[in-house]
Amino acid sequence: MPRPGLFRILVVLAGLMGAAGVALAAVAAHQPDASRLASASSMLLFHATAVLATLLLTERRIIHMPLGLAAAFGFVLATALFAGDLTLRQYAGHAVFPMAAPVGGTLLIASWLLLAAAAIWPRRVPRN
Repeated sequence: MPRPGLFRILVVLAGLMGAAGVALAAVAAHQPDASRLASASSMLLFHATAVLATLLLTERRIIHMPLGLAAAFGFVLATALFAGDLTLRQYAGHAVFPMAAPVGGTLLIASWLLLAAAAIWPRRVPRN
């Protein structure tokens, strides 16, 4: 069983992602030409929920724990990279680094595949 601290950190990060997603959605609704912010908002909100669902599946031992936790951290990192890049482009006019959003998107795809692998991977059954 992982330390409760890992779960707590991921829940906090998911909460921050959700709050940032709502804030960016509000700004995108009131600012002209803010399609980047709308995309960033969607990714934050969607993947905040994915992090929480992944934690629940991991905690209930429905999916392989190390792979599930890696997928959850992947969602956080990739979404921060993707949404952060789009937001920085909107406000500062430049990227975090060249190709940051595509790298974040690719990492999101990899995290979803890792989640699928966590569901397929055989769980260890404790011996009595």
